Amino acid sequence: MLLTIAACLLSIEIGKGKKMVKQVTQSDMMQAAIIHSESWIASHRNVCSAEFIAIHTPERQKSYLEAEIAKGAQLYMLIDEKPVGIVSIHGSLIENLYVLPSEQNKGYGTQLLAFAVGKCKESPFLWILRILSTNDGARRLYERNGFQPTGNIVKHAGGMCELELCLRQE
Repeated sequence: MLLTIAACLLSIEIGKGKKMVKQVTQSDMMQAAIIHSESWIASHRNVCSAEFIAIHTPERQKSYLEAEIAKGAQLYMLIDEKPVGIVSIHGSLIENLYVLPSEQNKGYGTQLLAFAVGKCKESPFLWILRILSTNDGARRLYERNGFQPTGNIVKHAGGMCELELCLRQE
């Protein structure tokens, strides 16, 4: 499993060619917010009310991402000719891994996950992330890369739940 992640890390040429992962700055925060908004809406469409979905605009998600950075998270964007995905890292917690719906199933999620795990080296034993319990695609991605459910569940209003997964170093 870690070999798979290590191989993926090698496939991301940071700053070279067309594909790169870069830390999000204020100048490209709106692009990150658009990715977050579009992807969040697509993944929550079947479990949230239309009213709740409607408030997750790029402007609102920009404020959310800025607040996460203010709390200490690092936000990164994957660019392959254009921005296609984001991920945030706060200590050993990997969050906000979103790929534009039109760019999913192209390996970008795997590349962002590998990048995030590589950046979490200060946590020598495990990495943690949470996914919407109904997001089967995300669960497959993480389990395919060695993450396992911890049994912890975060319950949200409206009956939504997030499942916690972890990856232990071997």
